[in-house]
Amino acid sequence: MPEGPREIWRSAGLGLLDRTESGHLSPTEAFLRAYFVRPELQPVEESCAAELRLHEALMAEPLRPVGNGDLEAIRDADAVDNYRAVLAFRDHLIAHPTLEAAYMSAFSGDVVSIPPIMLDHLVHAVLANLLSGMDDPFRARTAELFFREQTVMTGDGVLMLADAEMLELHAASAGSRPVGGPLAEAEAARREVTFDVLTEENAALYWQRADRYDMAVDFRFTEPALDAFARNLELWLSHLLSVETRIQPQRKIEDSRWTWHVGLDVQATRILNALYDGQTLDEEVLSDIVALFRLDWLDRRDAVEGMADKPVYLGLAKRRDGILKMKPQNLLTNLPLAARQ
Repeated sequence: MPEGPREIWRSAGLGLLDRTESGHLSPTEAFLRAYFVRPELQPVEESCAAELRLHEALMAEPLRPVGNGDLEAIRDADAVDNYRAVLAFRDHLIAHPTLEAAYMSAFSGDVVSIPPIMLDHLVHAVLANLLSGMDDPFRARTAELFFREQTVMTGDGVLMLADAEMLELHAASAGSRPVGGPLAEAEAARREVTFDVLTEENAALYWQRADRYDMAVDFRFTEPALDAFARNLELWLSHLLSVETRIQPQRKIEDSRWTWHVGLDVQATRILNALYDGQTLDEEVLSDIVALFRLDWLDRRDAVEGMADKPVYLGLAKRRDGILKMKPQNLLTNLPLAARQ
């Protein structure tokens, strides 16, 4: 057994962050410096002297103020846009005491423009911290839904999730062949791309491959992944809102007192809104629903008046192209929470 808490994803940068006494994360210069070594900001052979100077200065001093003059001196307009985005994100982070506070403030109504990929980075780091030390690979694998798009595969009773980016990379690799004419191209097109599916028997493999995002997961109602995902939702709420809940998977919503629901993505929001309004949806649309959950309050005082003894229903759905893109902020901003004293 390794000593100390298990670090799940090295790519989350948890080792570059400090933990506060409350268990939250605060950025360090090393964490901020990592953004300046991203490929989008790496100087290339064609980079001008002004770009090279700025990059060198920020690598030495990640908190260095950068003025418009520094950016306008760079010839490459794309490089300027990339610097503006990363610097705005950096300034947003250091304006808040923790990563969690910076993330929450992005949805507080203030005018903040943070690229979605950088919000995903924050979610990634927060979950890496929350799940460190846990030995349940299903918790770790289903936590990937919070910050990575999934391809949903269905049919013949199957409901499988695979990382969308890695599936696309594997498909491209499988489709590459030496030039061989139409017959070779047809054979390449027929070749299927397969991922290992996480099971209780091969669960130990996940820890070796966590940063590869190349294990699919069975997300059917009877499988352990769905319950693991529900526990992650509870942990997310507890950590960021200090709200204790019990969340359970549901096969369907059958509730004459249905009062509140939250879609965990754009498609689920549309479907749940339509069902709540009494619309009849065809089976093709309903088949986009990947999972349903019931949220109950462990402390009735957390809910607004009229909701303390009523559940909140949660939905997760795929788009028509088969992609599931969860928005974890929806769970934080759309619950019927009572005002805190």
